[in-house]
Amino acid sequence: MLTQLTVSNYAIAERVELQFNGGMTALTGETGAGKSIVLDALGLVMGGRADAGAVRHGAKRADITAIFDVTNISEATTWLIQNDLDDDAHCILRRVISKDGRSRAYINGQPCPLGHLRELGSTLMDIHSQHQHQSLLQKDTHRKLLDEFAGAQALAPAVKAAWKAWHKTRNRLTERQHNADEAEARLQLLRYQVEELDRLALEANEQTQLEEEQAQLSHADDVLQRSQQAALLCTEDDTNAAQMVRQALNQLEQMPVEVAALSETLQMLNEAYIQLTEAGDNLRHFIEDYDADPQRLASVEERLSAIYQMARKHRIQPEELPELHQRLSEELASLDQGEGSIEKLEEELAEQLSAYRELAGELSGLRQHAAGELDQKIAAELTQLSMPAVQFITHLNTQTDAEPLPHGYEDIEFLVSTNAGQPARPLAKVASGGELSRLSLAIEVVVAQTSTTPTLVFDEVDVGIGGGTAEVVGRLLRALGSGGQVLCVTHLPQVAAQCHQHLFVSKFTEKDATFSKIEPLDDNGRVTEVARMLGGVDMTEQTIAHAQEMFSKGQATHH
Repeated sequence: MLTQLTVSNYAIAERVELQFNGGMTALTGETGAGKSIVLDALGLVMGGRADAGAVRHGAKRADITAIFDVTNISEATTWLIQNDLDDDAHCILRRVISKDGRSRAYINGQPCPLGHLRELGSTLMDIHSQHQHQSLLQKDTHRKLLDEFAGAQALAPAVKAAWKAWHKTRNRLTERQHNADEAEARLQLLRYQVEELDRLALEANEQTQLEEEQAQLSHADDVLQRSQQAALLCTEDDTNAAQMVRQALNQLEQMPVEVAALSETLQMLNEAYIQLTEAGDNLRHFIEDYDADPQRLASVEERLSAIYQMARKHRIQPEELPELHQRLSEELASLDQGEGSIEKLEEELAEQLSAYRELAGELSGLRQHAAGELDQKIAAELTQLSMPAVQFITHLNTQTDAEPLPHGYEDIEFLVSTNAGQPARPLAKVASGGELSRLSLAIEVVVAQTSTTPTLVFDEVDVGIGGGTAEVVGRLLRALGSGGQVLCVTHLPQVAAQCHQHLFVSKFTEKDATFSKIEPLDDNGRVTEVARMLGGVDMTEQTIAHAQEMFSKGQATHH
């Protein structure tokens, strides 16, 4: 529900700030006072087209902000969450238009494409005017209204989801069929490559371990020779290091007197002798156990050669072979009688088509039943609106054998015949502005109990009518407002007298500049305005009395 509208430097309005309640709100005032400012501003904040002429003369930019309470608007809440723009229970739409015609859009303070304003705005408000029926002339709206009236709000999205799944699979199947030869060649290549990699059976880190082992085995003779020489020098040669250290110790140990300064040196020589002896033992054991197996070296080099050759073949590094093996195996499984095979796709497509047809058939049944009931109810409302000769038809062009469509079997369109004997034709091609306004009203009254659009705006829905019909229009608008929120621009006192909230639009001139002012009226002000609408500038006591009677009656009206 719209709770607040702030307009700055738009048209002739310098600053307008309005608070809105639920129910029916009427906007009245003299012709040219600026009643269209509110509706045009709402149209802009809903994503409508803008130009530099929208900016008040002398200002740099126009700024329009609308605040909505979306607590009970699940479609809007879902949209905000999906686009990461949710902000508790409120939604703030803003449009800034520069004097050069450029504009910027914001949702909850975040810059956004203009298309986002239109998408979100369509869930918050529907504007009906004589010159811009934003949704009623669109087939998508006809389908949406019928589905809501039929209670198919959950089934219709399910049909669309089933169609999406079918459509995606069909595209995959078509692509596979068009590329069947290439796919078969790819399949054969994958089989050969995977078989090769299977035979190679390369294990994780195997290459690194083999390279380390190869380095050891390829230098075995040199390692053995140098180890033997080191053993001789440590302990086994006649002049080995251990023997020489032993001789040095003997010399120091045979000194005639104990020399304290050499005690540390004696300890160092003792430790050196022990370590040289242990080193010699270790070298001897190493030489005895060392296995310089030339056959093992040949086996290792043969294995490494196979790994290197496979890597060169696939133009990758050897360490990347395991990952390649896994990836090619998965692709092969997908193509070779897996999810991507033509046979599997055909089977999946048939299952999805069956699921779609079951849901679409159920939806079609609901639509067929609801269409006749909708037509009857709208006809009853049109009779009250002095349009008894207008025939309204919800036309369902059902094609169960055609290719599946996103919204089910039916192409849905509202048709009307405004004169007896004339065939019904599409709404957009038949109805005049005034007729279309009343048709909109009749439709909205009927679907109000099921419609998900919480705020309805009507611009001069009462054009060309008067008397008792005008009073009926007022009752219908009040009834719509009782279940949600209705804003209407009207010139008829019979309509204005029945609203829940009344906004009076006026303009004035100050310092050679024209300003528009919009202010809410209390009960006395409302009676005065109804009297003005009844009698013009010169209001008599009778006019005031008539206005008071009309206002009292209007506030007691129930539809």
